Amino acid sequence: MIFEETRLPGAYIIHLEPIQDNRGFFSRVFCQREFEAHNLHTDFVQANLTHSEKKGTLRGLHYQIRPHKEVKLVHCPRGAIYDVIVDMRPDSPTYLEWISVELTAENRKMIYIPGDFAHGYQTLADDSEVYYQVGQFYAPDFEQGIQWDDPALNIKWPDPSNPILSEKDKMWPEFQPEKSLNYSAEQIHRP
Repeated sequence: MIFEETRLPGAYIIHLEPIQDNRGFFSRVFCQREFEAHNLHTDFVQANLTHSEKKGTLRGLHYQIRPHKEVKLVHCPRGAIYDVIVDMRPDSPTYLEWISVELTAENRKMIYIPGDFAHGYQTLADDSEVYYQVGQFYAPDFEQGIQWDDPALNIKWPDPSNPILSEKDKMWPEFQPEKSLNYSAEQIHRP
């Protein structure tokens, strides 16, 4: 694996290194030693798979607040997605900055997302699947989200004209700085 640090500290694009022969290829997608060598989280407690039937489906922007912040390792084994992460760490020099990366079945890239980052993606092809490991159990009382088209973030989505959204994702509020990542769930109004 090749670890490419992004301009958002702690976030990495991971390039797989397939070993090919006449049967196809083999590639490692996780190695505790290699992740530890880059000071990355290695204790993943859940793995999830999403399937989106239609191109243009948009999921996000989601994150969990402390003490249940989620580290994620995301890849797209089928189809293609435009993956976006947003630095939600108030003390970070890249606070509220975002990056995007295309994850596809062909390029086999992955993205490592630190805790305290919001995450979302839009599908670039029909029948896309996203597989991701998380470093924290899902804690619905600590889940937060931000409107996908929040003007404070100004994310450039590939097809913003009519995304396919869940009812829940339609209801996320615009970003509100007073909802710090350090607030407890009781202090945060949920939509």
